[in-house]
Amino acid sequence: MKLQVQNRAAYVFSGGRAVDAGKSTVVFIHGAAMDHTVWILPARYFIRHGFNVLAVDLPGHGRSEGEPLAGITAMADWIAELLDMAGVGEAALVGHSMGSLAALETAARHPRLARSLTLLGTACPMPVAERLLTAARDNRHDAIDMLTLWGYSRRAQQGGSETPGMWMVAGTMRLLERAAPGVLFADLNACNEYRHGLASAAKVRCPTLLILGKDDVMTPPRRAMDVQRAIPDARAVVLENCGHTMTAEQPDRVLDALAANVIPQ
Repeated sequence: MKLQVQNRAAYVFSGGRAVDAGKSTVVFIHGAAMDHTVWILPARYFIRHGFNVLAVDLPGHGRSEGEPLAGITAMADWIAELLDMAGVGEAALVGHSMGSLAALETAARHPRLARSLTLLGTACPMPVAERLLTAARDNRHDAIDMLTLWGYSRRAQQGGSETPGMWMVAGTMRLLERAAPGVLFADLNACNEYRHGLASAAKVRCPTLLILGKDDVMTPPRRAMDVQRAIPDARAVVLENCGHTMTAEQPDRVLDALAANVIPQ
């Protein structure tokens, strides 16, 4: 599905289905230099279970036009406009890493849109190492090397994918390699410059779940605890033997946790 958002074509994976006003909606927001494809398993699951699904490609990513947005606040306002253009009044917001910050800010700035909030691999603040920022700014491949090394647990680096035939690390590396020059730096810089995340978290009033990888070295669970404490009644699930790229490392356990927060009990 393509929508016009801020006068640019925005691609949204919806399973080839138009939005049905009678169904609940789930919005998936990807991480830095990635796209909607990281959400294919949960997207298909929720489509089969009667939800509208909007797995977005942020501007400059995947099949969406335009330049990457300059900051997390701009991403939140873009998501709000996309939902309005899709005719969606409220949605379960789901985001990973950079996408978790965008989802959080959307829930804070546009509370009417947030039915629930699920944050995967999150932290506020979310600082980025200077050497990673510099490598990304210079479009050097070692930025991608660092992300794929730090993005997976030691166990996942050795293999053992839950998806038969999938090489997790190489798959992530290839996805990052497909990003246009400048996209990775813009995204990492947006994370690094997002300074008011805890103040935004304090404004969130919808049911919130944090899904965290115990072995995540990019957004360690201890750094997510401030987010959990800031959001009233927020819950957290910590996945054992799991790093930052949890949708690839432990897709089934991520999906179980997602379903518990998204599907009304």
